[in-house]
Amino acid sequence: MSMRPVAVIGAGKTPFGAFADRDLRSLAVEAGEKCLRNANLAPGQIESFFLGNFAGPSFVGQNHLAPYVSAALGIQGVPSTRVEAACASSGSALFHAWAEVAAGVYDVVMVVGVEKMTSQPTPRVSEILAAAGDCGGEMRAGNTFASLFAMIARRHMHDFGTTREHMAAVAVKNHANGALNPDAHMRKVITMEQALAGKPVADPLTVYDCSLISDGAAAVILAPLERAAEFTGKPVRVLGISQASDQVALDQKEDITTFPAVRRAAEKAYRMAGVTPADIQFAELHDCFTIAEIIATEDLGFAKRGEGGPYAFAGCTARSGDRPVNTSGGLKSKGHPVGATGVAQICDLVLQIRGEAGERQIPRHALGLAENLGGSGATCVVTILGSI
Repeated sequence: MSMRPVAVIGAGKTPFGAFADRDLRSLAVEAGEKCLRNANLAPGQIESFFLGNFAGPSFVGQNHLAPYVSAALGIQGVPSTRVEAACASSGSALFHAWAEVAAGVYDVVMVVGVEKMTSQPTPRVSEILAAAGDCGGEMRAGNTFASLFAMIARRHMHDFGTTREHMAAVAVKNHANGALNPDAHMRKVITMEQALAGKPVADPLTVYDCSLISDGAAAVILAPLERAAEFTGKPVRVLGISQASDQVALDQKEDITTFPAVRRAAEKAYRMAGVTPADIQFAELHDCFTIAEIIATEDLGFAKRGEGGPYAFAGCTARSGDRPVNTSGGLKSKGHPVGATGVAQICDLVLQIRGEAGERQIPRHALGLAENLGGSGATCVVTILGSI
């Protein structure tokens, strides 16, 4: 099948944080309305709607969320579909929206990602998140995602000599970036000493190695590239996008220091875009835990296998480095409302490519990549965006 080139014609998001006075629908509507204005569109021009959301029924007690949100945005009578893929929910929703536009099924498609997590106490949040893992095995034995990624970190340290300083360097860098992001949940600069002395969560991970429990929403609108100029003077082209999957449980993986779904999705996205890892100028990576960013840089081909830790520690991923990673602050500082994260990454790529990232703007910003991970590597969506 011949696929049409696709562009992002609008992007919008809420601040991320802990908002006691906000509900899921109001967050989704705010992001959606910002996105519609950014694309110079009215709700009636949307032809199909996707909602990325992991656990709305568990966090806020509401099912049937896609029409619940689209109707609140004034989008009526069109297909309205919720996509769930753990922390990759809105990345997956984006993939399916792209497929509709690329295949010519619809021309103007909106994707909203949203999560309202702080309505539940922290122990309950951990329990809800754990349901994205192997409930009959890992979680029944008492594991959380913090403990699973702690195992991953320990194995990476054992096999490759990765150190706590390497992981702390990721946290320090992402906090420095997030401090410049007006929409970030935690705008707090930290030192290496603070990162290393953080409160233990699951050895070797401390509180500074773990992403935040956040509320928030993000939205984008896709259209055929040939029509993009009808809506905006700053379209951003989707050069490559792919989704891949893998085993859910760690004990079913051959090697827990690498994520095959990331590698497979990246290979397909690179091939579709006609680029190599060396061509990518900047990236938004899924740093749910600092070790996840380190492994992502390896699986995506930015660093050699086992060298992601030294790569981060040497400053290669800083805003002034060879390939800036998570100029938004990443999940670590920007926040991680899980259903919103994938689309929020796309919004941050769009800001950089359009030259609208403010204090975080980097000089080389024509070609960016987003990697959105679900669970402990069971789902991954890799998206490559470029300037027109």
